Amino acid sequence: MTCGHELLTDLYELTMAQGYWETGRTEEQACFHMYFRQNPFKGGYAVACGMDQLAELVEDFRFSEEDRAYLASLPAPGGGQLFKPGFLDFLGEFRLSADIDAVHEGTIVFPNEPLVRVTGPILDCQLLETALLNCVNFQTLIATKAARVCLAAEAPVAEFGLRRAQGAGGGMWASRAAVVGGCSSTSNVLAGKAYGLPVSGTHAHSWVMSFDTELEAFRAYARCMPKNCILLVDTYDVEQGVENAITVGLEMAERGEKLAGIRIDSGDLAWLAKAARKRLDAAGLPDVKIVLSNDLDEYTISSLRDQKAPADSYGVGTKLATAFDQPTLGGVYKLSATRMPGQEWEDRIKISEQSAKLTTPGVLDVRRYYHADGTIAGDMVFDVNSPVGDGEVIVDPADSLRRKCLAGKRHETLLRPLARGGAVVLEPEYRNAMVAQERCRAGLATLDESQKRMLNPHSYPVGLEYGLFERRRDLVARMRGIE
Repeated sequence: MTCGHELLTDLYELTMAQGYWETGRTEEQACFHMYFRQNPFKGGYAVACGMDQLAELVEDFRFSEEDRAYLASLPAPGGGQLFKPGFLDFLGEFRLSADIDAVHEGTIVFPNEPLVRVTGPILDCQLLETALLNCVNFQTLIATKAARVCLAAEAPVAEFGLRRAQGAGGGMWASRAAVVGGCSSTSNVLAGKAYGLPVSGTHAHSWVMSFDTELEAFRAYARCMPKNCILLVDTYDVEQGVENAITVGLEMAERGEKLAGIRIDSGDLAWLAKAARKRLDAAGLPDVKIVLSNDLDEYTISSLRDQKAPADSYGVGTKLATAFDQPTLGGVYKLSATRMPGQEWEDRIKISEQSAKLTTPGVLDVRRYYHADGTIAGDMVFDVNSPVGDGEVIVDPADSLRRKCLAGKRHETLLRPLARGGAVVLEPEYRNAMVAQERCRAGLATLDESQKRMLNPHSYPVGLEYGLFERRRDLVARMRGIE
């Protein structure tokens, strides 16, 4: 499922595009950046995701005859047609020619640094805005939630939130992003097919309820699925359910088969899991795993682990697939520079009445620095067209005294080519969800433990390269008429 059709956009993107066309500005170049201002879930990091769908959007970006006919039918509030015939003819011939650079999926990212940079004709950049944000905002949010859940679990986590997800499209992207963030599998079969994800699942309460007895249901399922037999034991009574599972597990062992596990989906999960583990071990079934589910998230899983609940894996649905405790990442897409072809870039800045909404001018990238032990030391936002200083960054632009020197440390640049001249150049391996999952796992390992804790995490330093900070400060003063 792609990021969407070209008309999956806000109307003002198209009205602005017509404005650029009508004022003869289709050749004007622009630079936009997508970033977010605060870490989601009050955490210490985010996991970038959605770039594969962004690449699909670029590959398929066309305005069909049907699209243009619909746009032609839209009335202007003041009377007549909203879009002019000449502009619709222009859209019929339109092809993207912008360059796009982005962090690779699974990269650990932080507030106020670009995840995506788009440069090219200003009309191209504008038409990409809404769909780009739609791709990256939601999937980055879900991938981050999954990473938090999986870090709390320290055990396999299956995502099965499709039935509670925000529609079919949201369910597909949630499943993919959850795996990028660390989930071992998804219950979403279509997502498994579309994105090459591991899928998992056994049976529901309805299977048990459809038989006269629970034991009969368990025996039937074991005969049907001897190599994928995890029995849901809480349909009627967990204690009796465990006993029935033990009966079936011993019968399977006599046939040379193996009961893979039991799942508990209600009640006091810690207490029930401990009781179940004791009975399974006493019955000679120590290898039977215990799976816990029931509206879990990172906080409930952490509590279960604190209580030493003997869970071998977890199933997490609603609170993962819907990002239950935070509905949006809040990522934005801001203009930072313009130029006419062949000329130098001219800085653009949004000052706003809120200091948090002050933007950064220039054509930006991110340089990540590492300590000698491999942990990350800090990120520097810099202008690719300006000299980069010796590693001194302003960590908090509101307090110019808060500086950090990263000179001499190993570093890498985070934004990598995704499209050139409107054509995708991102290699297949960087579009693979399982490869992204490994990148996420490796990236999380570079964080200090204090940055991964759920409550009051230590903040990671992201700053402006000192020369860029001074340039922005001077530009703000000039725009406000301050000498």
